[in-house]
Amino acid sequence: MKIGIVGLPNVGKSTLFNSITQAGAECANYPFCTIEPNVGVVPVPDERLDVLGKMYDTDKIVHAIIEFVDIAGLVKGASKGEGLGNKFLSHIRETDAILEVVRCFEDQNIVHVDGNVDPIRDIETINIELELADLDTVNKRIDRASKLAKGDKKYLAEEDAFKKVRKVLEEGRLAHEADLTDEEQELIKDAFLLTMKPVLYVANISDADMGKPDNEYVTRVKEYAKEHNSGCISLCAKIEEELSVLEGDDKKEMLATFGLETSGLDRVITASYDLLGLMSFLTAGKKETRAWTIKKGTKAPQAAGKIHTDFERGFIKAEIVSYKDLVECQSYVTAKEKGLVRQEGKEYVMQDGDVVEFKFNV
Repeated sequence: MKIGIVGLPNVGKSTLFNSITQAGAECANYPFCTIEPNVGVVPVPDERLDVLGKMYDTDKIVHAIIEFVDIAGLVKGASKGEGLGNKFLSHIRETDAILEVVRCFEDQNIVHVDGNVDPIRDIETINIELELADLDTVNKRIDRASKLAKGDKKYLAEEDAFKKVRKVLEEGRLAHEADLTDEEQELIKDAFLLTMKPVLYVANISDADMGKPDNEYVTRVKEYAKEHNSGCISLCAKIEEELSVLEGDDKKEMLATFGLETSGLDRVITASYDLLGLMSFLTAGKKETRAWTIKKGTKAPQAAGKIHTDFERGFIKAEIVSYKDLVECQSYVTAKEKGLVRQEGKEYVMQDGDVVEFKFNV
């Protein structure tokens, strides 16, 4: 669960990173301020844990976590090593998804590397560099598969899959837009293509635009994201940084000033979690109440293995009650008396918010 925060220099990446992690990444008005990637691990907001914590009088609450990596600003020519290109691309390759910060505000005091604000141009500058890097990788894999094929169906299939991706890249589109079967996606998986990664665009707006309808720049970014099957949210990184150090009523008061119920950062973290197709099941008790991260579609034994490999190896069954039913009943015992605690076996597909107790024997 590693999300790479990317964007051109001076679009607000490090400010957003500071807001998410309060890690104090250096932030200055010149390119390449961030040279080595800053890394921050943050909890995924989940009010359910607090509710269950009170119900069970829990000693310790443990949130699911997500890792954010603040990566150096990219410039034209990164695919050929310009600026910090090679480092930039290698750092992105190590992430599971991309959070791309796009400047959607005017400010004469903050330099734009291309002289003026144009979010779609900025997005396409980054896309071109990622596409060129992927094209180089794809061509090498096609050559390799072609040499190894010699009637071997596996390599013939691999060559065909990469050729589909190459066609999409040559059309100026992202690899994840290629029409690949599940088998083909598995064949190209180990190439770690940059443009196969899901993308969430963060439209960074000015504080003057907070609480107002989307400005022209944000509207264009949202349209672009929809067209390319990506997500998009807008926020003001500067205000989020101020909000990140507030708690309780002070935070609520500042949010109310801008007509907001939740911070943009909570939306970023939640959207990033969704972007990776993740969800949480819950365990609750006196010692610990915890959210466990799994992929959507995970079956009960594999979910049990997230807690401990012995749980998966010796899986017998899972006792499950939905969070909603448990809260309505106000206790596990009452939920069980009402027949709301289910016994599920090896084929059960876990649901978000399942409160689980696994039974196993090793």
